[in-house]
Amino acid sequence: MKFIRLIYSVYAILVFNILMVAMGLFILIPSLFPPKGIRVSFFFIRLWAKWWSFLVGIRFQVEGMEHIDRSLAYIYTFNHRSFLDAPVIPMSIPQEIRALGKKELKKIPLFGWVISPYAVWVDRKNPESREKSIQKLNQFLSEGHSIVVAPEGTRNDSDQTLLPFFNGAFRLSIETQTPLLPMAIIGSEKVMPKGSLWMWPGTVRIYFSAPIFPPRDLRAADIETLKEKCFNRLEAMILTHE
Repeated sequence: MKFIRLIYSVYAILVFNILMVAMGLFILIPSLFPPKGIRVSFFFIRLWAKWWSFLVGIRFQVEGMEHIDRSLAYIYTFNHRSFLDAPVIPMSIPQEIRALGKKELKKIPLFGWVISPYAVWVDRKNPESREKSIQKLNQFLSEGHSIVVAPEGTRNDSDQTLLPFFNGAFRLSIETQTPLLPMAIIGSEKVMPKGSLWMWPGTVRIYFSAPIFPPRDLRAADIETLKEKCFNRLEAMILTHE
């Protein structure tokens, strides 16, 4: 079984990169001509994700789309358990989005190059980098774009349902009066285990909840209340559907 899984993993990674090479220019060039070009880029991003998942036997099931008003901007908050979350996000969110990502992902050959126009890279150990990333995300929200944030700050390799949340997404929500939209990703770590590049065919389920609207005041207590509400909502979604 280990040998078969190794062969499958090599195949899946190879197909991932071949499709990325084939789609790369179709993703990058339109991004130079916003806003219509961005829609073209996301068409090809989703096409890449769909073709890859079909060819390697990974299926996606999405529920709760009725909670998303495509004319509004949201801050999507998700539980991060696997590298597989990267194709899950554009596959399931029906909007052109910008995502907050660790600077290490930018260094991944080809992937980092193609995804960079739609990512805000951050060094979480550097307070100045964190502040700059918040400013960039604030700008995207003010322009009417939705953003995607993993409030745990990193991939969850623990046995806990969720790691403690950072404040950034919740501060942004209050500052910009943008609703939060919790998004539970279930099963990605079974298809691609934590901290591993080994994969296996399977199904990843994505659940969206009703949006959470922020209070008007930017106070420490309000940030904590909003953070706790989002944490409890996302935790309940995960525990219900696992």
